[in-house]
Amino acid sequence: MTSTTSLREQQVTCPPPARTHRRRLRSMATYGGLAMRAEPNHWSRLLGAVSASCLAVLVVTGVLLLVHYDPSSEVVTYSGTYLPLRRVPVSAAYASTVHLSLEVRGGMLLRQTHHWAALVLPASLMLQLATRFFTGAFRRPYRLAWVLLATTFVLALAGGWSGYDLPDDMLSGTGLRIFEGILVGTPFVGSRLTALVFGGEFPGDIVPRLFWLHVLVVPVLLAAVLVARYVVARRRRPPQLPGPGRRESNVVGPPWPAAAARRAGMFLVTAGVLVVMGGTLTVAPIWLYGPFSPESASAGSQPDWYTSWLDGALRLAPSSWDVSWLGGTLPLAVLVPELVAAVFLGVVVLYPLLEQWVTRDRGEHHVLDRPRNRPRRTGLGVAGFTFFGLLWLSGSTDIVATTFHVGFETQVLVLRVLLVAAPVLGYIVTVGLCRALQARDREAVEHGVPTGRMMRSAEGRYWEPHVPLRPEARGRIGAAAQEERASRQSSVIRPRSSRR
Repeated sequence: MTSTTSLREQQVTCPPPARTHRRRLRSMATYGGLAMRAEPNHWSRLLGAVSASCLAVLVVTGVLLLVHYDPSSEVVTYSGTYLPLRRVPVSAAYASTVHLSLEVRGGMLLRQTHHWAALVLPASLMLQLATRFFTGAFRRPYRLAWVLLATTFVLALAGGWSGYDLPDDMLSGTGLRIFEGILVGTPFVGSRLTALVFGGEFPGDIVPRLFWLHVLVVPVLLAAVLVARYVVARRRRPPQLPGPGRRESNVVGPPWPAAAARRAGMFLVTAGVLVVMGGTLTVAPIWLYGPFSPESASAGSQPDWYTSWLDGALRLAPSSWDVSWLGGTLPLAVLVPELVAAVFLGVVVLYPLLEQWVTRDRGEHHVLDRPRNRPRRTGLGVAGFTFFGLLWLSGSTDIVATTFHVGFETQVLVLRVLLVAAPVLGYIVTVGLCRALQARDREAVEHGVPTGRMMRSAEGRYWEPHVPLRPEARGRIGAAAQEERASRQSSVIRPRSSRR
């Protein structure tokens, strides 16, 4: 038997082949360059670690849950330990989920941790999109990174929705009934599309189909997008916020190992918080909801938060909003809300191209913007979040009606008005605030920061002394102003010189 020492000596004394030696030198150079690579030091850089931690928790808990879950719509008689369901006909999917939750040791922890991770992942991705949007991190050369991040968000919504319906309880079944109504309302092909998706008459064989969508289709697409995001991130240096010494040609920050250590810490903290939430906070107690029955619907049903805005869009549409066309009926109460939601997501994904088309700014930007220095973009972002928030709030009108005794029709009327007026008002107010902050920054650069102390001269004159800005603050404001001026100059359309 060869010892470890002899193996090491053999590796040292025996020179490797020329191809292997070149490959080893390239790997050493890559590692050395990665170790010396600077990373911007900002809290928004940790949001990626939160999303990665949620994905890791989803994968680990999901694999363990697969051992006990039965993705079948076959009707069986429940014979578990939960007495209120004894001898009740339920689907095999529902029975296996109840068995996993109440009888398998650690099953409740796994299931609830999986569910909480699925709830936190869209929130972290939305925060990543927000930070990139308000700082302009979607412009060249980061447009593809923005599209991939937005695609990751859409795939996370699809994965969460498909997993939400797998337990086959009354709450998830009500959501499937709404989805079935949307498919039926599709003009000309609604009935055939419903039969194709559900495998027959509702509820059909939808659980196995959603199972394969949840555990195979969405994960494969998500893995491909994540690999593409990694490749794009490795080829581009990270963008940075304006500050002292930060230019378009450099990156100021700690080396990559220090940044990786911070991200690893955030990764572990997020995973620990998710496990604590899974062990202490109850989510989706399906044994209380009961099995799904096509003849019934759950009163006061609420989807997970990331799909509530789609439900809210349906609730705000007039119920009798139909149009007869070509011998049929177009249910605009279903089509218009879903079209609005699709257009909203499309604008989010394609916004880099839209802004470039409007501003005609085709230059590369490695130094980001302060949101106040881009008042129109910041106003549009606030308007978009206001629009999304109102739709999300509209999805809970029944809960508000029963909890606070506010009329359902009154809520719908108020929310319809706000859905049109609030985004416009938010845009106007945000633009005004940004311009006021810009004026304050210019005053601080020119005259300094007021100290709050009043001084009196020998002649009896009073004044308030100012102190110069700190170098960091002055550099941050100055870099932003320089970038703003450069962007304005690049967006100016210069007339062509006349030919002689």
